[in-house]
Amino acid sequence: MASTKEYRDFILEQTRSLNVTSKPMMGEYLLYYQGILFGGIYDDRLLVKINDNNKKYDMEEANPYDGAKPMFLVKDVDNEDVLKDIIIDTYEGLKWYG
Repeated sequence: MASTKEYRDFILEQTRSLNVTSKPMMGEYLLYYQGILFGGIYDDRLLVKINDNNKKYDMEEANPYDGAKPMFLVKDVDNEDVLKDIIIDTYEGLKWYG
């Protein structure tokens, strides 16, 4: 199942203060913050890359697609403040790796 543009637009609206951008990829959307790929929208689910900085949110692991590395599933996408913190912490854990 591919993700909908409506869900992508919702996530981008929720993250508007961070200027998160998206790129379509095979029916899904990759998400970038300050040029760093931090996660994506897969089957209308927001997933972020796992790193030491975002483990404190105690999110469950989910696979974006068969054969992929697990990512963290962000369930509380309605809370803009928590979402912002998760994205910034994920970014901070990834920015040195590009």
